[in-house]
Amino acid sequence: MNSYIEKYKGIHPGIVLERELKKRMIAKRPFAQAIGEHPQTLNAITKGKRKLNIPLALKIEKNLGFEEGTFVLLQTYFDIMVINQSLENQRPNLDIIRKSLFWDTDILKIDWQKHYKSVIRRIFERGNDQEKQEITTFYGAEKVNSVLMSQTGKPYTIYQNC
Repeated sequence: MNSYIEKYKGIHPGIVLERELKKRMIAKRPFAQAIGEHPQTLNAITKGKRKLNIPLALKIEKNLGFEEGTFVLLQTYFDIMVINQSLENQRPNLDIIRKSLFWDTDILKIDWQKHYKSVIRRIFERGNDQEKQEITTFYGAEKVNSVLMSQTGKPYTIYQNC
């Protein structure tokens, strides 16, 4: 199971299921009926438009001879990937932060999680109080204070959660 999970980790389990059904030359409609499921449900899952719930995953695994939990784990890893992507796409309110602070880069393409130290330092070096407050709200006072305390050179005001 481990090699199968590692191979398809982060891919929607329905896509993996569709590939497996094609590989075994099994039509979706008869397969859905064989496991007691609506063909439309199975079709939505194989298109990646619907989550694969645990009871259905167990039926599929049993019918296709997979180790118990394979498709459940694939769904879990897919859900984790989706959540991580949504976290990566989060950013502070850019209506508050002046674009001129980031003159050397496209502000819309900044990875706010990966480059948080640089962002915090830049805002606290050149930003106004409103921008500092937005960054403190976005990252949290503890993270901002941690970055500012580790900064050598000019001392900064440590922000309290307002």
